[in-house]
Amino acid sequence: MTSDITAQILYDVIDGTWPAAGKQNCGCFTLRDGQGGGKRVSSATLSGELSVEDIEAAEKGMTALDQQPIFQIREGDAELDAVLQGRGYEIVDPVIVYVIPAEDLAQERPPRTAAIPAWEPLQIMKEIWAEGGIGPARLEVMNRAPLPKTGFVSRWQDKPAGASFLGLHNGIGMVHALEILPFQRRQGVARFLMHRAAFWTLENGGTHLSVICVTSNAAANRLYSSLGMTVVGQYHYRCKSTA
Repeated sequence: MTSDITAQILYDVIDGTWPAAGKQNCGCFTLRDGQGGGKRVSSATLSGELSVEDIEAAEKGMTALDQQPIFQIREGDAELDAVLQGRGYEIVDPVIVYVIPAEDLAQERPPRTAAIPAWEPLQIMKEIWAEGGIGPARLEVMNRAPLPKTGFVSRWQDKPAGASFLGLHNGIGMVHALEILPFQRRQGVARFLMHRAAFWTLENGGTHLSVICVTSNAAANRLYSSLGMTVVGQYHYRCKSTA
């Protein structure tokens, strides 16, 4: 059953499996030190009752971390969303959060070479990720994620095909950095990686598998829907245009 898995639970899973290098409280906000690892680990989130005065303090705090001020807007943050819009912050990268009971995906094991567990990451995994824009700073996010965790590398038709990362937090696995090489797409490789992630989650004591996806990635969203995954929540970012 996915009805007990709330958006807030999955926000915690995101933080637990894709962690910032550090966190600090700043009034009603939690600030993250991302060290170049992307918006997910660099954005501020509301952690208490909104105080407009704390927004300026949060902006200064993020600037002190050598980061662009950016806020992650989660479900229930409508007031913050409106205030930031009024301050010139624009919406960036709306994200959908999916979840499914792992046993629902763990019905038939993929071919062995289609999804091979590997951690630490192999060189070919680093190369596949790099081709998709997942560079050293995001690899550092994976490195600092706590156990249990794993990567997967896929070979299909005797050639490298894809890679993904999976962490487990409070019984929920979350897939990150799922990247398929362009010439291997539309051949079921991503589906194999997701099915294998479900088996791994069960083997390590988990009950559910989750993933997040930007709304603009139509192919990935079609995949997760076709797997029977349920939309549990969403979030987006607010930042000021640098143009």
